[in-house]
Amino acid sequence: MPPSPSAAPGRPRNAAATRERIAAAARPLFAERGFEATTVHAIARSAQVSPNLITRYFGGKDGLFLAASDVRFDLAAAFDGPQSSFGERVAHNLVSRWAELGVNDPLPILLRSAGGQPTAASALADFLSESAIGPMITQLLAYGMSREDAAERAAAVHALVVGVVFIRRVLHSTALDTMDDADLERSLGRSIQALIDH
Repeated sequence: MPPSPSAAPGRPRNAAATRERIAAAARPLFAERGFEATTVHAIARSAQVSPNLITRYFGGKDGLFLAASDVRFDLAAAFDGPQSSFGERVAHNLVSRWAELGVNDPLPILLRSAGGQPTAASALADFLSESAIGPMITQLLAYGMSREDAAERAAAVHALVVGVVFIRRVLHSTALDTMDDADLERSLGRSIQALIDH
């Protein structure tokens, strides 16, 4: 088989595109199989590149996993607003994002792999702390809650959300998997709001 054009030497201008193609090929494989069962050769095959490019661009499977599962989205924007519609805003942000990204959503990748892969567990903990729990606590403090109360409620909301994501996006089981996005958004929004207002 002739080498892929992006794998050919002497074409540094294509390095960024090749790197992204490899990461894009890795995401659905990591999401479906988890870290351990996903091989470098399978990723290279899917991306139509030589396996040595994964080492060159990412330093190996660990580095590629971190790149493929990099979680970047602005939850703080969803948190901002009145307390009375907090659950509605957060649920809409999450469900819309899941629908938009599909298999390219890195959060299920981290959840599927976190139990047996320290890299995934660390990345997931960092994301929840820096991008989700921290900003949520800040917003709850703005509603006049004590720091202890805000931290407890934020932890409860995130336990709920992570559980829903895991069941719907990783396990594909129970009624959560068959519920349409609009019904899921309404149900999740009500549950989040109850945790905030209780």
